[in-house]
Amino acid sequence: MKASRSSDPKLSTIDPLWARIRREADEIVRHEPLMASMVHAVILHHTTFEDALSYRLTQKLASPDLRELVLRDIMDEAHGADPSLGEAARADLMAHFERDPACHTTIQPLLYLKGFQAVQCYRIAHWMWEQGRKDMAYFIQMRTSEMFGVDIHPAARIGRGLMIDHAHSIVIGETAVVGDDVSMLHSVTLGGTGKEDGDRHPKVGNGVLIGAGAEVLGNISIGNCSRIAAGSVVLRDVPACKTVAGVPARIVGEAGCSQPALTMNQILGEAFGLD
Repeated sequence: MKASRSSDPKLSTIDPLWARIRREADEIVRHEPLMASMVHAVILHHTTFEDALSYRLTQKLASPDLRELVLRDIMDEAHGADPSLGEAARADLMAHFERDPACHTTIQPLLYLKGFQAVQCYRIAHWMWEQGRKDMAYFIQMRTSEMFGVDIHPAARIGRGLMIDHAHSIVIGETAVVGDDVSMLHSVTLGGTGKEDGDRHPKVGNGVLIGAGAEVLGNISIGNCSRIAAGSVVLRDVPACKTVAGVPARIVGEAGCSQPALTMNQILGEAFGLD
């Protein structure tokens, strides 16, 4: 285990986000001493964001089948080989901080938010899948589903800046594609429509907002900066910058703003032209 260091001024030049997380960790230790051991183990004993993230994910996924030391080696290997994993994790973390009104510090996603943690587990599984290590990818998928209630196939392709609020009962299928800066709430399904093989899952563009309980089914396209209302069942392509709602979903108006995933505005009044 790496030696503990208090906040280092050099870190702010190298990685301002990590320096901020460490300052917030120091604040927790000062104000809640009973949590000091946990905060030191997860944050302050590590010298990089990637090290802390690997440790946290290992804590969550370890089981009698694969112990912590083995999983930690896997996480470190992935992050060491592919710096884009850490870059995507930072974007996801900031997406939670900027879009979730219940997220008040940058340390919260790393410590507490299962949506952030589950997506980072998926990213490791996807890296394993791309390396041809499919059984390890399946194992990580299984443990992520068991621990977080989030089931993302390791072959799915997901961009940066994904925010899954509450993150319960999320399903993203094998051939699904999710763009950058997408926001979704709990109980969202990006699924197929039968047992056929091949390309069978949705392709979600950049900046899309998907409401709670929405089901997007089949090899369909969801245009950039569109909005899917809570509880909708989407079976057809959605044009860019539109709002769809209903079962089955239909276009009910414009998206209401240029970046619905960033504003998290789920009120349909603007889409219907209502005040």
